[in-house]
Amino acid sequence: MYDKVNWPERYDPMASAIYALNDIDVKAPPEVVWKLLVDAENWSSYFPPEDQVKILGGELELALGTQYSRVTVGFPMSLRVTEHKPFSRLSWETFVDGDETGSSAYHGWVITPTDDGCHVLSEETQQGPFFLEELGRKNPGALYRYHQDWVECLARAAEAEAAPRPA
Repeated sequence: MYDKVNWPERYDPMASAIYALNDIDVKAPPEVVWKLLVDAENWSSYFPPEDQVKILGGELELALGTQYSRVTVGFPMSLRVTEHKPFSRLSWETFVDGDETGSSAYHGWVITPTDDGCHVLSEETQQGPFFLEELGRKNPGALYRYHQDWVECLARAAEAEAAPRPA
C-alpha cells in the first residue's frame, strides 16, 4: 500500500470536479527522482512540455513556500509549494493567471521507497469554471494523459540518471 497526497480540505478528490491519479514504479532511488522534481526550471530536460517554468525569488530549487510560474498547455499559471518533505512529498497550489473565476488546482507527488527503487504517485484535483471548461468539457481526460506522460518521462530520466556508468 502506498501513501497518497495530503489534501487540504478544499482540494479533497471527493469534493473536486476534476481528479487524476498517475503512478509508476521507478528503478532509481527516491533521491534521484526528488532531485528531478525540485529542479523545476529544468523539467523540460526530461519533459519538454514544461519548458516555461520560472522560480520566483531567487531559489534554485522548489522548497516550502517557493512561488513559481509556468505556462502549461498555453495557460500561464502562478504556483506556491505547500508541502516539501525531501525525498518523499512535494505539493503545490495553482492559480491560472488572469482567471477571474477563482479556479484553482492542487498537485502532489509522493515518493515511496521500494526494494528496487521507488514508487512515484502523482495526484491532482482541479476546481472552478476555468478548469471545468478547458479540461472537463473541451479536453476530457487531458489531465490524466498529461500527467501519465510526465510520470513516464520522469521515470525514464531517473533510471537513466541512476544507471551505472561504463568504466
